[in-house]
Amino acid sequence: MPLSPTPSRTPSLTWKDLRTLMLAALGGALEFYDFVIFAYFAKVIAQHFFPASQPDWLRQTETFGLFGAGYLARPLGGVIMAHFGDLHGRKKMFAFSVLLMAAPTLLIGLLPGFDTLGVGAPLVLLVLRMAQGAAMGGEAPGGWVFVVEHASPRHTGLACGLLTGGLTAGMLIGSLVALGLNAALSPTAITDWGWRLPFLLGGLFGLIAMRLRRWLHETPVFAEMQANDALARQAPLLMVLRASRRAIVLSVIGTWTLTAAIIVLLLMMPALLQSLHGFSPASTMRASLIATLSITLASVAIGAATDRWGLRGTIPPVIALLIAGAWGLYAVAPAHPSWFMALAALAGIGAGYVSLVPIAMVRAFPPATRFSGLSFSYNLSYAVFGGLTPACVSALVGHNATGPALYVIVMALIGGAALWAMPDITAPRPAHARGTPLAGQDATRI
Repeated sequence: MPLSPTPSRTPSLTWKDLRTLMLAALGGALEFYDFVIFAYFAKVIAQHFFPASQPDWLRQTETFGLFGAGYLARPLGGVIMAHFGDLHGRKKMFAFSVLLMAAPTLLIGLLPGFDTLGVGAPLVLLVLRMAQGAAMGGEAPGGWVFVVEHASPRHTGLACGLLTGGLTAGMLIGSLVALGLNAALSPTAITDWGWRLPFLLGGLFGLIAMRLRRWLHETPVFAEMQANDALARQAPLLMVLRASRRAIVLSVIGTWTLTAAIIVLLLMMPALLQSLHGFSPASTMRASLIATLSITLASVAIGAATDRWGLRGTIPPVIALLIAGAWGLYAVAPAHPSWFMALAALAGIGAGYVSLVPIAMVRAFPPATRFSGLSFSYNLSYAVFGGLTPACVSALVGHNATGPALYVIVMALIGGAALWAMPDITAPRPAHARGTPLAGQDATRI
């Protein structure tokens, strides 16, 4: 039974809508913070959770293996939470994802090391990291669905942009906490006990965020589907795989470009520029902070721009900025080091492309299966291409120092084309062309 074609909500952004968006973005920031601080303190964690008899390089490798395990758990966690989110409500899974992230983060801060638990220490740490990864698999897709279905049709881009900006802000907060801790404590103190503080703070703030999310209400779209008995009649993922294959393929491609923007322009940038062009660690850290701040602000601005000029009106300039930022960072900055910080900011602005992906995806899947479709596509792509991107870039670097930029440029063109071709079930269509919608599908509203 399709939803009513007439939106029941006001087109203006009310204070209640704004509060919902801000609480969602805050929770997303805390979840991303909890997930990334593990990487900032990987060296110290390696010393605590693996035997001292092992060489440092082996302990470091094992620690990053635990870090990667979190990514491997994302697709499974995302699919499971999306399944229940489509059948039983967005709010329940949105609150559960915070708990699933906060509790393991707190426990990591309290977990005894190898000297106390022996081989049990890294095994428990592995379980906790996988729990964090499962939480991440549901947080971003669930957050995008939740805020879009709360916002008025005129502000769906801003809603996605605010949530995406909150996620990237979590990376920025993690960087600032790591810098602050290293400035406030001696290396010995950080190694002994200081490294635990960011995990304890992240766990506590995550639990607070979970409490705050209790104030949120179920999305009007899901509530209307529930009232009209328009929920999925069978496993939502099966319905998506059968009826939305084009949307899945294009979403996977668009997300592949998202991983390229995040990994190559932000995460790999300090190490690549230090090794390829001799930039100092201090300068690359400053550039990383500037780029992360820029992508946070750009994500919100680009999301809002789609509300004004439409998705297709926003794709070309954003793709141009992404290409310019990638080339500037890896080709221009080495020749003009004085421009480095400005080019890092440009790269962060171009990486604001990440806002376009969820905006396109939430419009490509019908409400009854939206959470499952978005979560499956996003997490599958991130799990596969998030792992392949560093290997591809490393291989390109061996042949051409501008390889990272070329990789991003090619992916920007491919991802832009994929988003341009994405189906949009919210676009008005002639009545004779609509056919029979899926449960909960309506072409005139999110």
